[in-house]
Amino acid sequence: MNGFIRAVTFASRVAGVTGAFLIAIAVLVICDMVVERYIFNLTTIWQIDMVTYCIVGATFVASPYVLMTRGHVNVDVLPLYLSGRGRYILALVTMLIALAFCVAIFTLCTIYWYEAFTQRWLSNTVWRARLWIPYLSMPVGLGLLVLQYLVEFLSLVTGRTSPFGLSEKESAEDFARAQAREALGESP
Repeated sequence: MNGFIRAVTFASRVAGVTGAFLIAIAVLVICDMVVERYIFNLTTIWQIDMVTYCIVGATFVASPYVLMTRGHVNVDVLPLYLSGRGRYILALVTMLIALAFCVAIFTLCTIYWYEAFTQRWLSNTVWRARLWIPYLSMPVGLGLLVLQYLVEFLSLVTGRTSPFGLSEKESAEDFARAQAREALGESP
């Protein structure tokens, strides 16, 4: 199981770097578009599509990295006021719901990508991009997200991580103080 966790963690880190790379490409293409349009007075054909595909691709592909680093928006009021057992049960239930949702979306996106691939869909713009290429980011990103959720679930069930990253004895006040110290740059 440790090997599986390490492999998925590595894949999630690679996905995070790939997402950052896609954002960087989008920024460079926007710069190119500005130069071409406003300095050289040229028309831009492919730039808007490329930026859109890069940003959407970065969102899907980097999602497992965001889950792994707990970088997503998180409302943790309820877990803070629950006991250790309550936190554990809430973490299991929410994780299973999120995993089921991601599996369903992964399945639908894979079907959608397959249709684009087999029916040779092209974009409706002048560029006429083959849509299966940017659409591939959906099943790849969501497939990695499903694997990262499995790692999170296995880590919780086997005791490798605590529910919501909170220790069993940590109270809401302890957590708030730790967050305040971190925000102020103070050491614990």
